[in-house]
Formats: sequence, structure tokens, C-alpha cells
Amino acid sequence: MKVLVIGGGGREHAIVWKLSQSRHVDKIYCTPGNAGISDLAECIEVGPDNFDALLDFVRYEWVDLTIVGPEDPLSKGIVDIFEKEGRKIVGPTKAAAQLESSKVYSKDFMKKYRIPTAEYKVFTSYLHAEDHVRMKSAPLVIKADGLAAGKGVFVASTTDEAIDALKLIMKDRAFGDAGNRVIVEDCLEGEEASFMAFTDGETILPMVSSQDHKRVFDDDKGLNTGGMGAYSPAPVMNDELEALVMEKVMRPTIAGLKAEGIKYKGILYAGLMIKDGVPSVLEFNCRLGDPETQPVLSRLNTDFMDILMAIADGRLADITIDWKTEASVCVVLASGGYPGKYENAKVITGLDEVKKMDNAFVFHAGTAFNNNEVVTKGGRVLGVTGLGRDIRTAKENAYEAVRKIHFEGMHYRKDISDKALKR
Repeated sequence: MKVLVIGGGGREHAIVWKLSQSRHVDKIYCTPGNAGISDLAECIEVGPDNFDALLDFVRYEWVDLTIVGPEDPLSKGIVDIFEKEGRKIVGPTKAAAQLESSKVYSKDFMKKYRIPTAEYKVFTSYLHAEDHVRMKSAPLVIKADGLAAGKGVFVASTTDEAIDALKLIMKDRAFGDAGNRVIVEDCLEGEEASFMAFTDGETILPMVSSQDHKRVFDDDKGLNTGGMGAYSPAPVMNDELEALVMEKVMRPTIAGLKAEGIKYKGILYAGLMIKDGVPSVLEFNCRLGDPETQPVLSRLNTDFMDILMAIADGRLADITIDWKTEASVCVVLASGGYPGKYENAKVITGLDEVKKMDNAFVFHAGTAFNNNEVVTKGGRVLGVTGLGRDIRTAKENAYEAVRKIHFEGMHYRKDISDKALKR
């Protein structure tokens, strides 16, 4: 079978890597891909937002299945276009993807279907938003409504920080039209966890638990990023809590969408805050998380293609998913200055040394070739992932691999998975 993967980050490298192990897959294409993906797939020169050209490509090459990695093509309706033409594709429709593409839609949806989440208010006026912030007591969370590459959420510990976030979103227009509306919501306390599941709109199969590290610096300090690392499993998520999340969050979400006339197929991701064994939803994503995908797929035993085809064909009930008992830890190596301004084209060394390791993998996120050298091309550059019998061993293996890699300005957190080790 032939497969097309849309995207070019660490998540897509992990998807391609896992698909390359499938007994069904003969050929993998990827757009735009990156330096690491090119070792496993043919990177094609078709823009990931050029849906007509992508359709022509899958017709001409007889591609059997397309997998959408990032949120942007989903929010623009790539699934609707492909399905209209009878092409198999994994991902939710444009209407379903509003759960991620519009935080206002998501919050209103959760309120309507009684899915636990923080109290909130929506504003289109900066002055009204500022007045509300001044009346409320910090901490508060300020969110741009639209997609902002994981950077449109601000956890403000003081009123001044909240107002600065409002100015950045609504006055400075840091995220463009994504900031036409903002949400001001109560700040939930507890421990975060990422809950991802496969679904064909009827059956929901949860993945192993994971936990992301959003802040750029150790001890969860600094600005939010797309993710500086992740690990699996997340000890905060036990069997009892998983059952509760399925009952209170995942099933009501799929059922609520169905009541709205929307059948959700693909991956549903709930970012959760857990306090005293009770989950609340921070946000929904409509695709695999990044960097959670890297440690999660590293633990997958079942043929990934079997799962994806079952989603596309609406027969996920026939699938049983098997996971490795080992733990995994992913450490993101970022460009200096990220999530702010950073420089590209820095030569990366040490990748061949990591390839010699049996218990660590490097998933490329923002990389490219410059002649025969691999260079940086993005804020998040690599996701170095270690496997081990437990979290501690997996962390040791991941950081051993990290120490072999170097590029100018390289920055990474040194405390990925420490929360799990302290429990």
C-alpha cells in the first residue's frame, strides 16, 4: 500500500517511522517532510495547503491512504475535499476540527454538553476584556480564539500579566485574526495530562497516557511553546481516572458532535487538568499531539496501518491495540530564542552517534539539508526519545542521546519527566 503523510514536524516523523514498520506499507510519501523524514519517505514538492495538487498526486500515484498531521489543513477542510472525491483520509472534517481551530466554539460546546472545563467569558472588545480582567483576581488564563501554533495561551499569575497578554493578542495582533476574539478563563490547578484516543465516530480506543511540558524553561517557567518534551506513561493517569475521562469527556464529546450532525473520525486529544482525581478539559486538539506522539508511538506494538485503515473504514471496533510495557521520554531540542525569534541554518552534529544506540531515537522537527549537512530550520528542531523499563531509565537514555547532539544556540529543558519521578 501507498501512504501520504501531510506535515513536516516531529509528530510526522514519528508517524512515518511507525508506518515504515508496517507489513502493509510499501511506499510512504510526505509533504513537506524534513531531513529526517527523507530517510524513510519520499518528500514531495507539493505544498501541504495546495489541496487540489495533493488530490491530483494521490490519484496519479494511486495512494491508498492520506494521514493529516498538523491542525492547519484540518481547519481548512482537507478531509472534506478528499472524502468528496472518494479518497481515504484520516482526520476530522472542517466542522469537527472547530474543536481545535476555535477555542470559543470548543468552550461553548463543552458548556452545552456539560463537559468539565474552567469558567470563562468571551470578548471581542479589548476594553471590555481589560475591565473584566481587572475585576477578576489572578491567576487567569488568556486565550486567542484561533490557531496560534500552541503559543496563543497565556497563564497569567498577575493582573498585569493578563493585561499584557490581552494587548499582545488584541492590540499588537501577534496572532493575526486568531486574536479577533479572546477567552478569559479561570486558572485551573492540579497536574496536566494528555489524553489521546483513536475514533471512527462510534468506537473510541484510548492511547497510553502521556504528559507534555509546555513552558520553555525548567520548573514550568517562561512562555508557552508548542511543547518542550513529553513522557509516557503519565502516573497521574490510572485505570480509574481513564475510565472517568472516557465517561465524562471523550464519549460525551463524540456524542455531542453527533447530535450536532458531525461524525468525528481520526484522533481526539483532550488536554486535561487533574485535581484530586477529577479531570477538567483545558483544550481539545483534533490530531496527534506534538511532542506526545513521539513517546506514545514509540510504545505502540500494533501495526499502525491496521489502526488507521480501521478508522478510515469505520471498523475500529474490530481492532485491539497492544502497547509496550516500557516507558518513553522525549526531550525537544530547540533553537536559541524559541518561542521568540531564532536563527536557522545551524549545522547539527552527533546524529549518527545516536543512530548507534538501541534505546533512543531522534525525530526531526525543524531540519533541512544544506549540501550534505543537516541544519536547523525551525524553533523546535529535534525530539530525542528514549525507551526504558521505567520512566527513570527512559529519561537517562534520552538525555544520554541529547548529550551526543550539538548545534549553535541549542536549548532544551533538563527536567522532562521529573514530575513523574517525584510522585
